[in-house]
Amino acid sequence: MESVALVAPVTALEFVGDVLLAGTGPEVAAFRLSGGGAAAAAAGRRSVLRQASVQGLRAEPGGGGGAVRVAAFGGRWLAVLAVRRGGGGAALAAAGGGAARDVGARVWEARWAAGGRLALALGGGAVALYEWRGGGRWLRRARCGGAGALRCAALAGAAAGWARLVLAAGTAAGAVVVWRAAAAAAPRRRLRGHRGAVLALSYAAPRGLLASASEDRSVRLWAVGELGGGGAAPCLLVCYGHGARVGAVGLRGPRPVSAGEDGACLEWGGGGGVRRARRGHRGALRALAVRPAGGCLATGGADGGARLWRPREAAALAAAAALGAPGRPRAVRLAGPRRVLALGEAGGLAAYEAAAGRWAPVLPAGAAGPRGVLAAAPLPSVAGGALCALGGGDGRLAVLALDRPGDVACARLFEGAVRGLGWAARPGLPPATAAALLASGPGGELLWLDVACRPGRPPSLRLMGRYLLPPCKQRWHTCAAFPPQGGLLVCGDRRGSLLLFACSHPPGPPAESPGSADAASPVGEDSGSESELSFLGQKEALPLENPLSVLFGLHGKMGVTSVTCHGGYVYSTGRDGCYRQLRLQARQLEVLRKHRPCKGLQWIEELRFTPSGDLLVLGFHADSFVVWSTRTGENLHCVPCGGGHRSWSYSSSPSAEAFAYIKQGDVMLYCSAPEPCEQQVLLASLHGREITCVRRLGAVRVPGHPAVNVFVTGSEDTTACVLTLSERSRAALPLTTLDDHISSVRALALAGPATPSDASLSTLLFSGGGRAQIECYRLLLTGDPASKSTVACEVVHVASHRLDEHWDRMKNRHKLVKMDPETRYMSLSVVPGTDAEQLPTPCKFLAAACSDGSVRVFGLLEAARKLVLVAESFHHQRCVLKVEAFLHVPAGGARRCFLCSAATDGSVAFWDITAPITEAADALHRAAGEMQPLALGTPLLTVMAHSCGVNSLHVREMPEGRYLVASGSDDGSIHVCRLEVALGDGAAGLRVLERLSQPCAHAAHVTGVRVLRPDLVLSASVDQRLTLWQLGPGGLEALSTTFFHVPDLAELDCWEAAAEPGGEPHYYCVLCGQGLELVRCAALATRPEPPPPEAPQ
Repeated sequence: MESVALVAPVTALEFVGDVLLAGTGPEVAAFRLSGGGAAAAAAGRRSVLRQASVQGLRAEPGGGGGAVRVAAFGGRWLAVLAVRRGGGGAALAAAGGGAARDVGARVWEARWAAGGRLALALGGGAVALYEWRGGGRWLRRARCGGAGALRCAALAGAAAGWARLVLAAGTAAGAVVVWRAAAAAAPRRRLRGHRGAVLALSYAAPRGLLASASEDRSVRLWAVGELGGGGAAPCLLVCYGHGARVGAVGLRGPRPVSAGEDGACLEWGGGGGVRRARRGHRGALRALAVRPAGGCLATGGADGGARLWRPREAAALAAAAALGAPGRPRAVRLAGPRRVLALGEAGGLAAYEAAAGRWAPVLPAGAAGPRGVLAAAPLPSVAGGALCALGGGDGRLAVLALDRPGDVACARLFEGAVRGLGWAARPGLPPATAAALLASGPGGELLWLDVACRPGRPPSLRLMGRYLLPPCKQRWHTCAAFPPQGGLLVCGDRRGSLLLFACSHPPGPPAESPGSADAASPVGEDSGSESELSFLGQKEALPLENPLSVLFGLHGKMGVTSVTCHGGYVYSTGRDGCYRQLRLQARQLEVLRKHRPCKGLQWIEELRFTPSGDLLVLGFHADSFVVWSTRTGENLHCVPCGGGHRSWSYSSSPSAEAFAYIKQGDVMLYCSAPEPCEQQVLLASLHGREITCVRRLGAVRVPGHPAVNVFVTGSEDTTACVLTLSERSRAALPLTTLDDHISSVRALALAGPATPSDASLSTLLFSGGGRAQIECYRLLLTGDPASKSTVACEVVHVASHRLDEHWDRMKNRHKLVKMDPETRYMSLSVVPGTDAEQLPTPCKFLAAACSDGSVRVFGLLEAARKLVLVAESFHHQRCVLKVEAFLHVPAGGARRCFLCSAATDGSVAFWDITAPITEAADALHRAAGEMQPLALGTPLLTVMAHSCGVNSLHVREMPEGRYLVASGSDDGSIHVCRLEVALGDGAAGLRVLERLSQPCAHAAHVTGVRVLRPDLVLSASVDQRLTLWQLGPGGLEALSTTFFHVPDLAELDCWEAAAEPGGEPHYYCVLCGQGLELVRCAALATRPEPPPPEAPQ
């Protein structure tokens, strides 16, 4: 068995010239820097340590030429690498024999000493000089007196020899203790001040500064001078700002930089305040490195991610400037980053030019009438130009190009006020000179006009369509977009609904304004003005179109804020803090997914897709306007503006970022110079907390590329992630994240086709976890050669179920015992064979093990998008940990569905659920997806397999209608049961043929077990051992055992790989916990020869 891919927390980082090394698990990954450290590319990966994670990497100083030696250490293991640079890449090779060495004690720190030796700080408070070449031997070793329990260490003076070697160690008591190696009996210094264990130290000899980080969430800077000297060492800075323990610290010049378990990398100023905060990781930070030349930072986290941060000086926080708008502004819009438009309460329009620093009138008071609305659209063909539209409370419309404010096109649209006004790009119109304008008025009437600029004349207006919004209290549109398919219009309204209309080009010439209006006179005093065109009569000739599709109240009562078309999908945002992904199918809107981009973003205004592939989310977090990057997971801009209930506008360009808003009766403008993205993702982040479950979706083959395995994982961080795990790169690439759960994701189950296609894969995914919540998705995986992962994933959210919502819908619930809303789903299993033609309604059934002592069965009606509780039983009366469903198809008989459940008392129960499923299918067919839960009855058979909780369970069918049931327990044992199905007169029974047990199969909980074939069983445990067992008449016999590198193992999944021509069959196993690992297992054909007996002593 061998490990072929690994995702583990990044626990060590080191810059070696223009190469960045990252320690992830026992492996070291190399990235070649370019552009002065502004970018990096993967250059290589190598397994270094055997049974420990790399906790530190130390490059030999002054290493030039072709190779640099690097010491890698973790736990009791030590190895030396050679990093060879050249040819635009970097190669990692072993040095000193190539094998990692067990030095017998934990290595806290390593530094290169004279002669190429290593100075080591060891557990127990020892310091040593080690010769790593050859077989490895100790040259000098000393134990430091009064050390206590160490948590970190720093070494100085190693290059000057043993007499100058100094050890500084952080203790669990919160002190930093300093010794000289030559006189280690007593400490030279004790630096006190921390109120918790000191977890990290960093010493800068040229400046005589020592930085310390502690679990009390503080960072301290000490003026120690020469580390081994005596005397007092004053504390220069005490820095508080982290929200959790601080596990890594470095020095960037005279300023400390720290990384904490709150996921933040903070750079501190001279007064102890936060100078710059860097965030982006999903979980705790475990590693930090500062590049001496260039000032780059690198961070590594428990999420398996590594990021490179560009050197950038902290700019002064740009403050919003009051522009002193004339009159009282009602609405504000940005026409480019340097021009602000303000519509006054009296209906006048004014423009502010940032270059001139003053306001200039565009239209006089009364131009827009009372209660006017304002909309602006940029024109790429004119430098700084834009189309501007004003709608008034009297139903009039004025349209002008800002570069020619004297040419105004005026029209009368409605008998009442213009309630909504907005621009939209339309396929078929030249975007440089024309755009579509949508205006809504009384009674929910929506008009579509095409507007085009003409040289020396007012813009032309052409009425294209007339639509009717559905009845509601706030009946006007807020946004619209024309999908690229053509012939359709997607519109969002103030009620939060999303509407789809059919649109077509009406015949006839465009209706245009006959002349230009004088800017000094009011626009269109009456419908007979020569400068005003009336559409009141013309629009009656157009049919009033009703929507083809209505998603009523999709974004709640606060309204839809934007509609965007990108990549063949429609995206909508709202003030409910979510954005939704939709698709057009058969001229209907279908919601695929709902996204919450980040915690605390209550109001999402707009989505912007960048050319680099990033998705920017514009919205409001509390009282600040933010621009959130979904790729890097950080705020690119944050402007304290008081909230989004006032009129505001945002503009982004290569020259500047601008945000204008109204506050206290004035127009405020925030401008900042655009800055390139500060961070680069080197290793993608997966989950911020432990991975609790994993399933393999399948393999997708793309022509010209190797097959790619796709997995889905669930985590304690409330998300599920669909990802690829490659043997070639040994790394994972996330495809999409599912974030609909409100608590941890504890279990996953799949229901897919029996023979999926190589080119694509479609499957149903069920995810369950805390707060009694189950979510169901339809996943479609296809090949995408243009993407980095070569796989594209489309997600359709099918249905969801929560017990508290189910309780609220129940009748006569006052007579029942209330369901516990804190119930957790511990395990899920899809009942096979329930989508056959014999059922009256096509549906699938899902079995769930629940923490409240029940076994529940749910029915999924995919077409109706309903997940219904159909049956349950509280037979176990204690937490049910695992369920497995299996199907029995006798020769010439009716198929029967069985369910196996295991609880915390070590019992395994077997149920015949054929009758409840058939009855539930009939009830769902009759009641259109609504029914009262049935009783599962009593189990057919109960087996006391273990003395405590069953953490793993697997059922495999054997020939002649027999089944192997394997289970693993908290007591470290494995139990295998051989069953036979006995069919009687209309009933079925189960008979135990054989029971085999292996006590103490592992030294800890057995959390994963799989029956690979009738004679092979694979088990994995929290003791990080993966064991292959031979199953025979006499019991279980271990064939091979390997160490895997995922701590706190939660679950495993296995599958058989197709044997290559002339090759032997083999299996793959994926393990999850504090990381993710893919292991290849060779299937042994025969039992290995026993070892020869030892000779008598």
